[in-house]
Amino acid sequence: MENRQQWGSRYGFIMAAVGSAVGLGNIWRFPAVAYENGGGAFYFPYLFALLTAGIPILILEFTIGHKYRGSAPLSFFRISKKAEWLGWWQVLISFVICTYYAVIIAWAVKYTIYSVGTQWGAKPDQFLYGKVLKLSETPGDIGSLVPGVVIPLLFVWAVTLFVLYRGVSKGIERLNKIFIPTLVIMFLIIVIRAVTLDGAAEGLNAFFKPNWDKMLDGKVWVAAYGQIFFSLSIGFAIMLTYSSYLPKKSDINNNAFITGFANSGFELLAGIGVFAALGFMAKQQGVPIDQVVSSGIGLAFVVFPSIINEFPGWNGLFGILFFLSLVFAGMTSLISIVETFVAGVQDKFNVSRTKAVLASGLTAAVISLLFATNGGLRLLDIVDYFINNFGVALAGLVEIILMAWFFKGLTGLQKHANEISDLRTGAWWKFCLAILTPLVLGYMMFDNIRQNLAKNYEGYPTSLILFAGVVVAAGVILVALLLSLKGWKANANVEEKEGVA
Repeated sequence: MENRQQWGSRYGFIMAAVGSAVGLGNIWRFPAVAYENGGGAFYFPYLFALLTAGIPILILEFTIGHKYRGSAPLSFFRISKKAEWLGWWQVLISFVICTYYAVIIAWAVKYTIYSVGTQWGAKPDQFLYGKVLKLSETPGDIGSLVPGVVIPLLFVWAVTLFVLYRGVSKGIERLNKIFIPTLVIMFLIIVIRAVTLDGAAEGLNAFFKPNWDKMLDGKVWVAAYGQIFFSLSIGFAIMLTYSSYLPKKSDINNNAFITGFANSGFELLAGIGVFAALGFMAKQQGVPIDQVVSSGIGLAFVVFPSIINEFPGWNGLFGILFFLSLVFAGMTSLISIVETFVAGVQDKFNVSRTKAVLASGLTAAVISLLFATNGGLRLLDIVDYFINNFGVALAGLVEIILMAWFFKGLTGLQKHANEISDLRTGAWWKFCLAILTPLVLGYMMFDNIRQNLAKNYEGYPTSLILFAGVVVAAGVILVALLLSLKGWKANANVEEKEGVA
């Protein structure tokens, strides 16, 4: 057996797994998704999705990584030589995501500084698109590099590569042990301050008030599964890679439940903070709450600066805490994303960790400069949409179908997890993975394809959709197949030879 790095403690692994799951989407995606899909009533399908898809898939990926002791490509290769390409597909999805994810963290770094004196002024939208991003007027016009984005981007990459160079226990684990508790404390301060603002009660009422009619809408249930899937870092090699560093005796099932509920707990906390602040903004502007609800980049870099402008007292402190929270949440996720292909390169080409970090990390950093150009925002929007909907979601669906139906590996994996876990899974786990989750994710994919054939995403030009969306999503599959054709330099068969049955 190869000398594989390990986590220093169970707490360290859980902090790292939670750090990966808790990212930018928890803060700027979940609140709007919940509000738009029934408010308080959304939590029923959301909890159902967590218990029938989120945690079962976490257990699946934790178990694969722990049993086969390798990166995603190596673990799937050890399951079946015909499955290695799936591991590379997931690793390459992570590679694409990190190239633009780092840029968003760079914006948050800048806005942490801008919070001192609320430098975005009275028109945060013009400040973001004009002064900060210097956005080109024509979609598809890449333009030139924006120095104001490049500098913090280089800082983000320097920190990321240094942490990864330090290794699993001395780098990733130590950083998450500091960043995750600090993130929670900072966001608790934000929430406590937000809920005391005038209008906060109206915002929270909008967030929690249940619209029971929505419960009968199938799209709401699909939205719940989508939120769980995209927020838990499943389907693109992260949890599989992290669990491969676990000691032989590890409570896999309990770790999955702790990670899943911790992620959902932070999402709820984020929703309370965001909607309390939105309620305050609506009250200040004298408009209904639905006119100020937003998500994504617009919420973080346009709406929240507008809210901060209205804050009583020294509003800069609230801004620093909010954007620093984005930086911390983003960094813990970015490091986990980059680790997946560092581990893949290290295993496949039998190189040192230092060489793997430098080769893969620097390549990703150079490519990320594309998103630090005048046309970077639109490029980022398209790549993010397609790599998530036709990368992460599709790869996750393929992973579940292959494991449940083609390799028939669920029984063996369940036995492995139950033998080392205090909490044992039963028939529900296999039913969820073999039947329920593939049906829901399959419908999601069908609906995504139908919508994208009907009209271009956000009305972007077809040429841009093809270049930044279709080519990228299809390209990672092609490259994955090519990488899987190359033989292993290390002895990949050193572990588990009997397959997964």
